[in-house]
Amino acid sequence: MGKIRLSKMKPNDAIYNLRFGRLCLASLLFSASYNMLIPELPSYLSSLGGSEFIGLIIALFTLTAGLSRPFSGFLTDQIGRKPIMVFGALICIISGFLYPILGTVAGFLFLRLLHGFSTGFTPTAVAAYVADIVPKTRWGEAFGIQGLFFTSGLALGPAIGSSIKLFYSYQVLFVCSSLMALLSLVLIYRLQETLKKTHSFKWSMLMISKNDIISKAVLTPALITFLTYFSFGMILTLIPDWSDYLGLKNKGTFFMVFTIASLAIRFLSGKVSDKVGRRKVCIAGLLVLTISLVMMGFFGTWHGLLIAAAFYGLSMGILSPALNAWTTDLSPVNGRGKGISTMFIALEAGIGLGALLSGLYYRDVYQNIPLTMFACAILGVIGLFFLLLVRRTPRV
Repeated sequence: MGKIRLSKMKPNDAIYNLRFGRLCLASLLFSASYNMLIPELPSYLSSLGGSEFIGLIIALFTLTAGLSRPFSGFLTDQIGRKPIMVFGALICIISGFLYPILGTVAGFLFLRLLHGFSTGFTPTAVAAYVADIVPKTRWGEAFGIQGLFFTSGLALGPAIGSSIKLFYSYQVLFVCSSLMALLSLVLIYRLQETLKKTHSFKWSMLMISKNDIISKAVLTPALITFLTYFSFGMILTLIPDWSDYLGLKNKGTFFMVFTIASLAIRFLSGKVSDKVGRRKVCIAGLLVLTISLVMMGFFGTWHGLLIAAAFYGLSMGILSPALNAWTTDLSPVNGRGKGISTMFIALEAGIGLGALLSGLYYRDVYQNIPLTMFACAILGVIGLFFLLLVRRTPRV
């Protein structure tokens, strides 16, 4: 039987409070914990004798993340936001400690599958939590700020991870990843649950129907999310090798520049989307995204790569808060987790396919990398045309 919890939040509570700050810091630590591994995983897998499986590093991670989204969305609306955030953080902690233990190619690939469950659960609940504690008229701003912290973790993680590997070892890197996730878990555990009516977990809750998987109400922002994040999957897979080929010793430099640019625009773009609408902001973001990918493939120097990284960061900083807020706008109150999980399914599908296809085409032939970037730019153009033709929907 369900138990009732009454949230103490009021709809007009300010964004800038301790609870929101704690959530943002937890997001930063969580994203840093798994992304700090990314620059070094290709070389680690190669050291195990699995260089031909490099494309699976991101693809397997996003596969389980995507498959778990329908469950995380449904459970977020049933048992609460906090338990789902805790579960995802625990997966990160466990995975980091297991990497040095399962030191085979098969063991590594299994852990990439396991590790993916973390991002399949925690971000869904975090987004629902933000929507619960922030007034609707400021969702764009709030998602911009929370995304700023999350993206900071995505950027700081690779830079920190590469530095740890440079001065220490893979084993120390994996342990540090787990410790980072542990800090995130401590912050999450101190948060108050916001779902008013929660139910105790039952295994029968995992028997979801097809109607529990996809929210048709959010298909438009979900499609734009897919087209946007396809290029991100390509970047996660190929940029470490491309950076090394162009002479960037620290493989996290691209991600650092990308994140700084993203952070510089997120707060403003989120507020603008609250005022002028999500659709107009997404059109601007896709335009910058397309330009950045063309630049990325055209310039064959590390200087040009970093310039393109800055433009790419700006595009993601524009798109991400607007897409999160747009999805939340269109989601019914009692199905907010489902709507957000639909958007994340599209995100994981984009990243996974982008990583898999780019990795398969690359095959250690550096001359193939620019062509994958141009192909991703074409997807940005498709998204632009779609938004220019789409009919108006609420808050577009």
